[in-house]
Amino acid sequence: MSECPFCLPNEILRGDILYGDDLWYFVTAEDGELKRGGMIITKRHIGTPFDINEEEWGSLRQLLPKFKSLIDKYNPQGYNLGWNINPVGGQNVSHAHLHLIGRFDDEPLAYKGLRYAFKQPSNKRTGPLGSDVGSSEDSVVL
Repeated sequence: MSECPFCLPNEILRGDILYGDDLWYFVTAEDGELKRGGMIITKRHIGTPFDINEEEWGSLRQLLPKFKSLIDKYNPQGYNLGWNINPVGGQNVSHAHLHLIGRFDDEPLAYKGLRYAFKQPSNKRTGPLGSDVGSSEDSVVL
């Protein structure tokens, strides 16, 4: 049995697996509440989405609408789709997984997206780069 809660098979995984193939599987939230969303998890044990190969990316592109349709039956008014990467980025399990979350207008944090934490004065960085981040000399154009 694997120590990783996302490597299959195991008896650690919480939630219900609603889809699986050779590359990915989709699992409901821990409490089994699909309307709150789920996670799209790589079958291959890799740490972050930066390790996903071309075949996995292509497959994920095809699967996203299918996974969204599982949540659509609850009529969410919005969605969040996101990766938490490394512990500082909020990743609690070191196995690549994409969160797909249905959002509803009656939620206490409705209309607050993934960038919400960055907009909070209480989340401003301190130190040498804290007040200067984003200045013209530090800016990078992609």
